[in-house]
Amino acid sequence: MKQLLYGVAYYDEYMPYERLEKDIVMMKDAGINVVRIAESTWSTHEPQNGVFDFTSVDRVLNAMHKAGIKVIVGTPTYAIPTWMVKEHPDVLAITQNGPGKYGARQIMDITNPTYLFYAERIIRKLIGHVKDHPAVIGYQTDNETKHYDTAGPNVQVLFVKYMKEKFKTLDTINSVFGLDYWSNRINSWEDFPSVVGTINGSLGAEFARFQRQLVTEFLSWQVSIVNEYKRQDQFVMQNFDFEWRGYSYGIQPRVDHFEAAKPFDVTGVDIYHPSQDDLTGIEISFGGDVARSTKGTNYLVVETEAQAFTNWVPYPGQLRLQAFSHLASGANMVAYWHWHSIHNSFETYWKGLLSHDFEPNPVYNEAKTIGRDFVRLSSHLVNLKKNNQVAILVSNESLTAIEWFKFNFSSTKNYNDIVRMMYDELYKMNIGCDFVNPSSDNFEDYEMIIVPALYTAPDSLLERLNEFVRNGGNIVYTFKSGFTDEQVKVRTTHQPGIINEACGVYYNMFVEPKNVSLKDNPFEVSPENNTVETWMELLTPTTAEVLAYYDHPHWGKYAAITENRYGKGMATYIGCIPSKAVMQKVLEQAVKKANLWGADQELAFPLIVKSGINEKGNNVHFYFNYSDLPNGIKYFHKDGVELLTDCTVSIEQTIDIEPWGVLIIEEE
Repeated sequence: MKQLLYGVAYYDEYMPYERLEKDIVMMKDAGINVVRIAESTWSTHEPQNGVFDFTSVDRVLNAMHKAGIKVIVGTPTYAIPTWMVKEHPDVLAITQNGPGKYGARQIMDITNPTYLFYAERIIRKLIGHVKDHPAVIGYQTDNETKHYDTAGPNVQVLFVKYMKEKFKTLDTINSVFGLDYWSNRINSWEDFPSVVGTINGSLGAEFARFQRQLVTEFLSWQVSIVNEYKRQDQFVMQNFDFEWRGYSYGIQPRVDHFEAAKPFDVTGVDIYHPSQDDLTGIEISFGGDVARSTKGTNYLVVETEAQAFTNWVPYPGQLRLQAFSHLASGANMVAYWHWHSIHNSFETYWKGLLSHDFEPNPVYNEAKTIGRDFVRLSSHLVNLKKNNQVAILVSNESLTAIEWFKFNFSSTKNYNDIVRMMYDELYKMNIGCDFVNPSSDNFEDYEMIIVPALYTAPDSLLERLNEFVRNGGNIVYTFKSGFTDEQVKVRTTHQPGIINEACGVYYNMFVEPKNVSLKDNPFEVSPENNTVETWMELLTPTTAEVLAYYDHPHWGKYAAITENRYGKGMATYIGCIPSKAVMQKVLEQAVKKANLWGADQELAFPLIVKSGINEKGNNVHFYFNYSDLPNGIKYFHKDGVELLTDCTVSIEQTIDIEPWGVLIIEEE
């Protein structure tokens, strides 16, 4: 990337009347320099089987090129046309809920040979048609791709083949998955049952791993086709999304982002988040950190909100704050879904930059200021490099396994709740984070690794983590880490398995806490925050120092939170789900002992600090005020220039930040 991209998704096909030229004038006024097209309109481009019409694509490409606006073209494979289902109803995914029904998007079986035939044909026809157009700078394969819970007979056949290749024999499968239980033992490959009804969490988790692999293979297949056509100056990306809770929340259960990102030139990501009084920037930061970490480089925000729902319409200043928050995490593009609000169907009230009347509005007018600043500051902020000292280890396998074996029968918490509890508190302390996964080979790049609920892990991973501590690293583990092997088979040793060597604790009992607090309030939080919920392990220290005991008439002799010197490093173990306030104190203490506490950490939410190094080799510091009240910071870095106002800034200078405001200071 040589410049920041500021864009929108644009659907000329959805327009209630002709206005392409007017839209382009308004885009230019807003500084929009890229649009994304075509990923949602297969039925327009191929109205009948084998009949192709790219009129709308050509029309937009030509008009955008004339205006100097770049275009990203999407392969339209995530929403299938009616004629395909009419002729081949078997393309619909069969899930645990039964056969699929036509209507929504993302309802197909991504392994179905008929679907793949038609998908390849439309990809080749469309990309072959547009590849030489000078407006096209890149391609998006599919859209927020997942496996859509496909589990029909053909998927089961593929799963049996996968199991044969991975485990070789049924005796091995029966042993490592514990299939003698309840007479689940499989004695013939021909008898291998559908996994849809399994009660075996190990087998169910393996099937989920297989389904994620289907996504990786499907996307890699699409990339290989597009690569046959793309020019050297074009890129291919996918817009990954996250666990959805009405907004982007946590690690995506149905995709392994680290594996799926490998064939792409750049990672794209869709990030949606609460706004108005609920705007914290955490989802922007979390999504950006995950996206950046998949390839260790800058990423593209392919979709984020402009107005969307009534509770997402941003307060004045928030759209700017959000845009620069993306850049501060390493984004090279910020693009809205979408340009204009749609007048029919499912997403009518997922509003775009323009409302239904297509007229300028306060959000659009604020976008104009962002576009101007992106152009002016592009050379200062594009390709910003991050150098974080803390990484969070995330595991799709542990996420799935904890879905099978929840913390307790009444708990609604899942793996992502623990990830986000730890990430959120680090974010509020202005501790920058990367993400790693079990296959990452760069643990040694970090001073500290945060390990939330690593429930399932091979011996080799746990031994690597022990070595990381022994060699001088710092780890913060939570409960349920190291409990099972890679097949979700419980280890027969004292828990927490292999890592008890570094943690200096063991336990063999765990309970659901009832009115349990931490003895003597060791972290000096308010009484209502000195609590434990959902899960507690009864820890016995061997070499560890106890940071907190449980306050309970029967469990009070057991430790709740410990730390242990091991080799040259330190391992902290949190054996329960504490309050957020306690989690913040534990993490703060660990960060300080790792010598990672500095001037930026003296500020805290709602004042958020992000830093990076630009292409000129200069440090750039972003200061965000996620508050409806004015705030201020004391600047402790080298003298520099505040880029938005072009004012000089000196060390130890106090600077005011307006509500929902941002400062960007480049060191000289």
